[in-house]
Amino acid sequence: MPIEFDSFSGILIILILGFLPLAAITMTAFAKIAIVLGLVRNALGIQQLPPNIVIYTLAVILASFIAMPIMTEAYNIVISEGITFNSFEEWQLAGELTMVPLKEFLTKHTDLTQLAFFKASAEKIWESSGSFTGDENSIAILAPAFLLTELTDAFKIGFLLYLPFLAVDIIVTTVLVALGMMMVPPTTIAIPFKLMLFVYLDGWSKLVHGLVLTYI
Repeated sequence: MPIEFDSFSGILIILILGFLPLAAITMTAFAKIAIVLGLVRNALGIQQLPPNIVIYTLAVILASFIAMPIMTEAYNIVISEGITFNSFEEWQLAGELTMVPLKEFLTKHTDLTQLAFFKASAEKIWESSGSFTGDENSIAILAPAFLLTELTDAFKIGFLLYLPFLAVDIIVTTVLVALGMMMVPPTTIAIPFKLMLFVYLDGWSKLVHGLVLTYI
C-alpha cells in the first residue's frame, strides 16, 4: 500500500509541475509584461535586441515579484492548517486553500465585462452537462477572463508607447524626402534617434515601474 501511495504522489507532483508553466502564463502578470516589452522592442525598430530570452526572463522576474504576496499568503494558509500531504484529501484541501488568494488576485484585475461574458457563456455551454454552478469565482471562468483582460490592456499600453516612436519615424522620413535623400532608408536614421530618446527618458525603468504599478 505505501508503494502505491508513493507512486500516486509522484505522478501527482509531476502533473502539478507540468501545469505550473501554463498557470504562470495565464494567471500571472507574465503575458501582459512580455507583450508590452515585445511591442516596445518592435517600436524601437531593433527586432533582435534585447533578445527573447532577456524579455521573457524579465517578464518572469516581474511576474514573480508581483505574485510574491499571493504565493506567501497561500503558503501561510496551508501551513496554518497543518496539512502534511499524506493523503489525497490533504492534497485536495491544499489546492482549494491556495486557490483563495489566487482567485482574489484574478478577480481584482479582471474586467467585469469579460467576467460576465465567460460566466454567461459557461452557463450556455456547460448547461447540458450540468457542470455549471453559477459561481463566477470558478477558476475555469476567472482564468480566460483575466487573460483576455491582460491581452487587451497590453495592446492598449503598446499602442500608446508606439505613438512617440511613430512620430520620430514620420519626422525622419519627412526630412529625408525634403532633402531629396529618398534612397536612404528612414530606419537607418530613425533608430539612433529613437534609441537616444528612449535612453534619455530612462525608458526601461519607467516602463517596468509603470507595469508593476498597474497591479497595485
